[in-house]
Amino acid sequence: MGRKRDTLLAAVILLLLWQLAAVLIHADALPRPGEVFADAGRKFLDGSLLDDLAISCIRALLGIVLALVTAVPLGLVVGAEEPLRKRLSPFIYLLYPIPHVVLLPLIIILFGIGNLSKIFLISLIVFFQILVTTRDAAKEIHRNYFYSMQTLGATRRQIYRHVILPATMPKVMTALRISVGTAVAILFFVESFATTRGLGYIIMDSWGRADYVSLYTGITCMGMLGFSLYMLLDRLERRICRWNQTN
Repeated sequence: MGRKRDTLLAAVILLLLWQLAAVLIHADALPRPGEVFADAGRKFLDGSLLDDLAISCIRALLGIVLALVTAVPLGLVVGAEEPLRKRLSPFIYLLYPIPHVVLLPLIIILFGIGNLSKIFLISLIVFFQILVTTRDAAKEIHRNYFYSMQTLGATRRQIYRHVILPATMPKVMTALRISVGTAVAILFFVESFATTRGLGYIIMDSWGRADYVSLYTGITCMGMLGFSLYMLLDRLERRICRWNQTN
């Protein structure tokens, strides 16, 4: 209850600051929160905003899930298996710092302008964030845990299941929460290029038409999308990593 109350209080304070800034600046470029929420309500009722929100949510979720199911197994193996880590770490070292967002034109050429190219770029960028975190978490597990399990006759699969995966899961969930912000930011970028659907398109289209209320409606909805995904992962972490909770 304390966390929910603090979050609600923070939201109220931010809305009050927004309202105060809108009153002081008194410009069309900064509408008041009431105007934005009224516009969002009307568009939700007629279904137009809901469709774009659903499309953006699906793109972000699929990108994150695709990155998760590929990066976590690879990160566990690379981190736990030293010979494999020595062979693959140089490739990760070279590929991770590359600003993968610049690959969007190439990805569109290869996969077209549909959902696949957008989901792939989100997944590609989030993949390396999760991979590096998972690899480092698995690498930091003390070897004595492995020796103890081997002494008890555990197979390699059992060691992964009962030692490596539980030990790395809290950091994997932390990487996922951090990746949500990245995924939503990349979502805005890919939806502002060669598309006519999604929250990113609404933002850019409203900006081009100087429709500032619709612009802030899109920004607010994209912010709420990121917040909702973050809270979902936070809840999942408390359920999955119960041994790691301090309160």
